[in-house]
Amino acid sequence: MDWYTKISLFLLAYGLLLWPILLFVDAPYGKRDRDGWGPGLPVRLSWLLLEVPSFAVPLWILVSAQSLPGLPGCILLLFWMGHYFHRSFIYPLSLRPKPGASFKLIVLIMGAPMNAMIGWMIAMMAFSEEHLQSAAWLASPQFVLGMLLFAVGFTLTKWSDGVLRRLRAPGDAGYYIPGGGLYRQISCPNYFGEILQWFGFALASWSLAGLAFALYTAANLVPRAIASHAWYRQQFQEYPESRKAVIPYIL
Repeated sequence: MDWYTKISLFLLAYGLLLWPILLFVDAPYGKRDRDGWGPGLPVRLSWLLLEVPSFAVPLWILVSAQSLPGLPGCILLLFWMGHYFHRSFIYPLSLRPKPGASFKLIVLIMGAPMNAMIGWMIAMMAFSEEHLQSAAWLASPQFVLGMLLFAVGFTLTKWSDGVLRRLRAPGDAGYYIPGGGLYRQISCPNYFGEILQWFGFALASWSLAGLAFALYTAANLVPRAIASHAWYRQQFQEYPESRKAVIPYIL
């Protein structure tokens, strides 16, 4: 078994193990930042350091390769890198952390190496999966539907992040109830959008690596959404009772 397959299986197993753990242990960042988890770092710098391995490792592999993967593999890799370029260099600058907020060092230490490993796995997927070397895969139902889901999820995530960002003026330390769009149905459409995005990517790639990353993403974000939903209900007595946490009308 090659390392690409081993790491894909490891990530799949890790995500399935992580899911129940995060239902009981809420990661200490964002509105859930709290004491007792060690030292903190500046929020914007920490997000850059956390996310940039997911962009830099595939870029290094792509630049150092003697040849490019097939066209479907190139497209998937460029979409991946485009997403993580935004997450590394644009998203941190758009944040408006409340005064005194920090990003716990333990989260960065645990997350950055994992993101580097996942970036390597996705790059290997683009080069290794046989069907991604043929342009015929671009017309497959899996690729077409998967890329459509990716686009919908990406758009929803960026719109939702924008709503949250505009809730707080610069220097404002308060929290507010977001509204409009899918916020009428769920507390965390940003997480729902990202889950859609990566399950679309998994479908388009039709690979174990893609599936492993989609499940790993859901394992991180679904418990996070449930915790955020509970936090909103605790903080705001007027919080809409009909809202679910992350999946409209279901969860």
